[in-house]
Amino acid sequence: MQLLVASNNAKKLRELQRILDAAGITGVELLPLSAVAAYEEPVENGRTFADNALIKARAGAANTGLATIADDSGLCVDELSGMPGVLSARWSGKHGDDQANNDLLLAQLGDVPASRRGAGFVSVCALVTPTGQEFVAEGEWRGHLLREPVGENGFGYDPLFVPMEESLIEGAGRTSAQLSAAEKDALSHRGKALQQLVGKIAELAAAS
Repeated sequence: MQLLVASNNAKKLRELQRILDAAGITGVELLPLSAVAAYEEPVENGRTFADNALIKARAGAANTGLATIADDSGLCVDELSGMPGVLSARWSGKHGDDQANNDLLLAQLGDVPASRRGAGFVSVCALVTPTGQEFVAEGEWRGHLLREPVGENGFGYDPLFVPMEESLIEGAGRTSAQLSAAEKDALSHRGKALQQLVGKIAELAAAS
């Protein structure tokens, strides 16, 4: 079965592939957007992560005739009342500029003490089939934010985010940008959401 991943982010494809492999699911070929005929990508104008994930997954299924999985994710900062949220990728005004987004967030939290720097990564993944079946799953990864970036792995706000699991380990405190891919898969918001859809993907593969 071919499964369209409504993204050209190679890291997201590899993450889903690792999760499927770990679950022992075979017979699923993951395709990025670049592997299908180009179509007009929808405007992600939803008010929630679920809205945007469904917008992308529905567009993929409608335009390609393939089952499509899409995610929308972001960082929700307690001190900022849940923002950047769905605006995470364009928080600085330009979509996908990780450096600018991180710099702006750090500036906004400049005077905020450690006790109030709690945050959570949230991911909502949507799986939509050409026949109109829709499945939605959400995952959250709690932690706190540093005052400067640390680590070279990952992307987005990863270098600022120390997962709760790391905070509980004496002498650790690694950011998500310092974790291995396997460690991140086991803990991350997207990994938690994707895990909930593994069974549905397996069912679709078996029926194809």
